[in-house]
Amino acid sequence: MTKPLKQIHLAAHFPGVNNTTVWSDPRAGSHIEFDSFVHFARTAERAKFDFLFLAEGLRLREQGGRIYDLDVVGRPDTFTVLAALAAVTEHLGLTGTINSTFNEPYEVARQFASLDHLSGGRSAWNVVTSWDAFTGENFRRGGFLPQEERYSRAREFLATANELFDSWHGDEILADQETGTFLRDAKAGAFVHTGQHFDIHGQFNVPRSPQGRPVIFQAGDSEEGREFAASEADAIFSRHATLAAGRAFYTDVKKRLAKYGRHHDELLILPAATFTLADTDAEAEELAKEVRRQQVSGATALKHLEFVWNRDLSSYDPDGPLPDIDPEVSDRHISQGRAQVRMYRDPLATAREWRELAAANNWSIRDLVIETGNRQNFIGSAETIARTLNEFVQADASDGFVLVPHITPTGLDELADKVVPLLQERGVFRTEYEGPTLRDHLGLAHPDDVRDERAAS
Repeated sequence: MTKPLKQIHLAAHFPGVNNTTVWSDPRAGSHIEFDSFVHFARTAERAKFDFLFLAEGLRLREQGGRIYDLDVVGRPDTFTVLAALAAVTEHLGLTGTINSTFNEPYEVARQFASLDHLSGGRSAWNVVTSWDAFTGENFRRGGFLPQEERYSRAREFLATANELFDSWHGDEILADQETGTFLRDAKAGAFVHTGQHFDIHGQFNVPRSPQGRPVIFQAGDSEEGREFAASEADAIFSRHATLAAGRAFYTDVKKRLAKYGRHHDELLILPAATFTLADTDAEAEELAKEVRRQQVSGATALKHLEFVWNRDLSSYDPDGPLPDIDPEVSDRHISQGRAQVRMYRDPLATAREWRELAAANNWSIRDLVIETGNRQNFIGSAETIARTLNEFVQADASDGFVLVPHITPTGLDELADKVVPLLQERGVFRTEYEGPTLRDHLGLAHPDDVRDERAAS
């Protein structure tokens, strides 16, 4: 019996200050003016994408005590942008990263419940933790939590938020349909939570939203992140670019669901993916090389090398050889607020590996950073990219992709016009939205239906 084709889920990441962004291109526009967000969102909606995704940075990143180049124009507030976009879109899901380390459950639950009402049930929350004391200095509590405590707080944070979302659930708190008033003994929004991280009680003041509660996303490839996603999330972001790595990750995370009483299709796996599109595969390959050179200038290459060396390398020639000196291993790092720093847990070993690669390939510093850094995941003509996207999904390497263009805000336009129609012709991507909410787009059940099913079993 032929296996039915899986439907592909597509989303768009507004790149903003992401390292993939090319600001030197004449087509590049603002990442803070509202018109940029509107153009990007409407393109995604025109292409029938599931959702738009906004990342969030809680502090401007620094390198050598100076604001990192990509951050100099600022990083706008996620909730404000998503709420504004709710007014200029009708179907597109609105997903935002909100930190669980330096926020409070009541505040975040209230904001997301409000966004869900304003958008007609299109909100989603990417639950993340914060790992560095540098970011923590912006907040009253300051400092940071060890990794195990960050995820412990995140779990309780999400559980507490869900209690708030659900506090308006049940017939006993419904308004009288004739008078429009609440019954005298109604306890709408009443909640009590006592735990390791939160001890709160009161009444939640936003009624049950169209989706019941926002869709929950999680981003993290660590063991703790995978387990958190399997137990709590509706979808997980990942960074696995190859088919083999994607299938391994997909299998690992999906098999964790059963111990939490969850089904295979209750968690979607959506890797981030960049792309380079041209009329032919050969032209796309050449364009991809040009884009990488634009993404990694000489100055950028040196700054990336400083993530590992933890030294000021500004005097080195980016088109010359790697430094002979070894990295400085220290608790104090030249780069602040950069997640990349955590990627190189053994800088001495990384430096040895990079020197060997550079020597074997006659690479300069810039060549090395280009070749070992983030690469375009999908390169080719519209037909090639459509075929490859579909191959990944049908091979269970993902359930879809969060696409990250290198141009803001028009970088999604060509893919929407040329690749999406080919996926629709293959019968693997929608031609119309299935329903009004983001849960409808993603094929996720309403929380009340899941609760009823589990209670029945």
